[in-house]
Amino acid sequence: MGIDQKNLVLHFNPRFDANGDKQKIILNSKQDSVWGAEKRESFFPFEDGSDIKVCFKFEQDKITIKLSDGKSFSFPVRFPILRISYLAVQGFQVMAHTIK
Repeated sequence: MGIDQKNLVLHFNPRFDANGDKQKIILNSKQDSVWGAEKRESFFPFEDGSDIKVCFKFEQDKITIKLSDGKSFSFPVRFPILRISYLAVQGFQVMAHTIK
């Protein structure tokens, strides 16, 4: 989520088993094609083939992520952004989305 592929305010990456991470949620941002420091969440409520709801709440200084199991956590907004004009989803099937 961000302005374009070079500027992502949030890269949300649940990893079942990839890049040395097993059952971790990886969060990051990218500004001018340069990745920031990754943040890792150790809880992992995802199950292969199951439905899950993920909600993102954008605030001026952080993004709060709420999962369907009730867990929530936040990621800092690392650079100023006025609007999100780029959203990409890979490896998951989007059943519905709502923007408020």
